[in-house]
Amino acid sequence: MDIYSIRIIDVVDIVLVAVLLYYIYKLVKGTVAINIFIGIVIIYAIWKVTELMGMALLSKILGGFLGAGMFALIVVFQQEIRRFLLMLGSTNFAARRKFIKQFKLLSKDNQLVVTNLTAIINALKTMSASKTGALIVIKRNNSLDFVKHTGDEMKIEVNQPIIESIFYKNSPLHDGAMIIEDNTITATRVILPITNDKSIPQRFGLRHRAAIGITEKADAICLVVSEENGTISYFKDGQFVPFSSTEELYTLLEKDLR
Repeated sequence: MDIYSIRIIDVVDIVLVAVLLYYIYKLVKGTVAINIFIGIVIIYAIWKVTELMGMALLSKILGGFLGAGMFALIVVFQQEIRRFLLMLGSTNFAARRKFIKQFKLLSKDNQLVVTNLTAIINALKTMSASKTGALIVIKRNNSLDFVKHTGDEMKIEVNQPIIESIFYKNSPLHDGAMIIEDNTITATRVILPITNDKSIPQRFGLRHRAAIGITEKADAICLVVSEENGTISYFKDGQFVPFSSTEELYTLLEKDLR
């Protein structure tokens, strides 16, 4: 008869735990950390089984390992924990922004400015064809002031010729990253933090490492054009996001900036 004593709050508790586990899996999926995560789940399951079977010694050893191992896990999952907190914060901001837009609580003068993605994609295609290196950071919810001050402040509306001219090889502004906020280029020649992740593929150069670094430390997205082979790369939440065409890239950008 205990089944009839389940409260609404118990159901909510189970749902929240399921959501938490889903977000954790989403963060570590496709990374080396997924193997560690699965290993922890297996050890936890064995611990619970040994408890139920009354195997006191083994249960105590596994319980002590899991308890003391929490400090080690914080170090191992440092990047994943940071991305989880960024995801949690940006999800709340995005939901709030959508809610306000739905009920039209913003005046026309304060409407969200839409980034000119067509201009960015066309510029990327041109620079890719000419193997012109480029590093573009697009702001989402978090401020990028902590890196903007390292470059030259700008206030130029996003358009294809401007982007191409800034990253032109002989341009004095081509070295470093470009910051785009809403539909405005707000800084150029910006110095970005480089990731310390040692598991990054060898094909990724310094621009790609900088792209991973800034997306680890801020809720931003980053686009890179390789100077060696002209390949366009997309990074979000410290991860490389694969795509098969510039049309698919446009869709991804449109979704992530919504």
